Amino acid sequence: MAMDAGVIKQMIVEAMPDAVVVIEDLRGDGDHYAAHVTSEAFRGKTRVQQHQLVYKALKGKMGDELHALAVQTATPE
Repeated sequence: MAMDAGVIKQMIVEAMPDAVVVIEDLRGDGDHYAAHVTSEAFRGKTRVQQHQLVYKALKGKMGDELHALAVQTATPE
């Protein structure tokens, strides 16, 4: 079952309320997304730690309801 882009965004923002999240459906199938997430929560963390925060926000949906998510993270300028 595919996961709605709005749900992905909502889950990330719930975990990181300051996050600016842009979700892109890469194939139009609801299974392959790219997430561009900007949050102060990433400051001082490695890229791996930043991505772990995003995956943790998805509460185990990766690999189940959500097949593929390409993550790009950044801190605010």
